[in-house]
Amino acid sequence: MAEKKRIVVVGGGVAGTCVAKSFDTDSYKLTFIDPKDFFEVPYARLRCIVEPKFAQRSIMKHSEYLKKGTFLQTSATGVSGQELITASGERVAFDFLVIGTGTTFSGPTTKEEMLKFYQAETQNIQAAETVLIIGGGPVGVELAGEVATDFPNKKVTLVHGGERLLEFLGPKASTKALKWLQSKKVTVVLNDRIDSEGLAGPHYVTKKGIAIQADAHFVCVGKRVGSSWLRGSDLENVLDKEGRLMVDRNMRVQGYSYVFALGDVCDTNEIKQGYLATKQAAVVIENMKKHIKDPYTAKLTEYKPATTPFAIVSLGRNLGLMQMPLGTLVGRLPGMLKSKDLFVGSSRKALGLSG
Repeated sequence: MAEKKRIVVVGGGVAGTCVAKSFDTDSYKLTFIDPKDFFEVPYARLRCIVEPKFAQRSIMKHSEYLKKGTFLQTSATGVSGQELITASGERVAFDFLVIGTGTTFSGPTTKEEMLKFYQAETQNIQAAETVLIIGGGPVGVELAGEVATDFPNKKVTLVHGGERLLEFLGPKASTKALKWLQSKKVTVVLNDRIDSEGLAGPHYVTKKGIAIQADAHFVCVGKRVGSSWLRGSDLENVLDKEGRLMVDRNMRVQGYSYVFALGDVCDTNEIKQGYLATKQAAVVIENMKKHIKDPYTAKLTEYKPATTPFAIVSLGRNLGLMQMPLGTLVGRLPGMLKSKDLFVGSSRKALGLSG
């Protein structure tokens, strides 16, 4: 009997979790590494801030869906040869390495702590009369929609440094989002910023001198790529200037036939979205299995980056904004597709869990 291939997956986000689940069988020797003991459906985080009980379904411990492999709750600190080095001192040998460490992580590391965090955030909003949201990307817009829907009497202000909201989408989507938020009495300040470092409140001043008072604030700006742990390791030379791992068309790290990268940490030329990370994961899984079966002549599958931005942005519990190649739509149809359950049911099903 052939020796089982040693597969190491680093990162418990959408992409890494998908790959780990696929190789969690008796046919492989899987080691899954993540600093958290849980996977969280990312699209549901903002709903959990206003409805903490929603997190009971959207947060799943890795032990709930991983049955055969080994899970190490720790962080990766480097790669040396064909060994993954961890913060807790392990050197895990691999035949294949999959890197899906996304963006920088800070926060609760257990499901229990995360549930308490959401409860505290909800109480924070309930006690506030005014709420400040910094950042007008999808996270900021969706959070503003959640707060305005569930707490219509709160005064919500959103400050964004760009000329329009949702700049990764087209101008029509930006305009529709702005009008919807304004219809919910959200004050939107564009082309202005608030320094997100060391915020204390309740008094804030924008770069242009606008004074804002808020009892609660949320920072919804982009995070750094989660690749600093690769500095000084064997893979440092394949990081681009933004810190992303350079991959070929088969999602392999350039120059390494046995190392794959996907999600926010790789340099595919497209916007970084969860559904695209899932598509990348499917390509990685297929190519790894092909390589294992035929390491010399297998024809690997190519990943084709998205050329036209497609997105659904939830607007409260029932409505949404959807940009498609043929147009942009605001209403109940996008809400039915995303806003109601925020893909929690389908995510649980993909991991073999009920509910």
